[in-house]
Amino acid sequence: MGTYQAMAALGDPTRRLIFERLVAGPLAVGELAAELPVSRPAVSQHLKVLKQARLVRDDAVGTRRVYRVDPVGVRALRDYFDDLWGKALDAFAQAVEEEQ
Repeated sequence: MGTYQAMAALGDPTRRLIFERLVAGPLAVGELAAELPVSRPAVSQHLKVLKQARLVRDDAVGTRRVYRVDPVGVRALRDYFDDLWGKALDAFAQAVEEEQ
């Protein structure tokens, strides 16, 4: 369920852009909103979805919430794609061997 939720969250172009910005380093909501063509409340809603998908986490820094990539969720997503890629390569190798 977690991997599906993460992929669905990244299916939205604005959320994907927010996630990509956070890959470069932690940012507060206001900093993200200043870089995007959406309102601060909209950025907060997108961050909520990304957080529920375990792709980002937040920390209180003074009066601000600073968001960063959540390595646990990203690792689960990477494991999913690594497994999928491994199966695809195995199937390809088997098809090649059968042709020979």
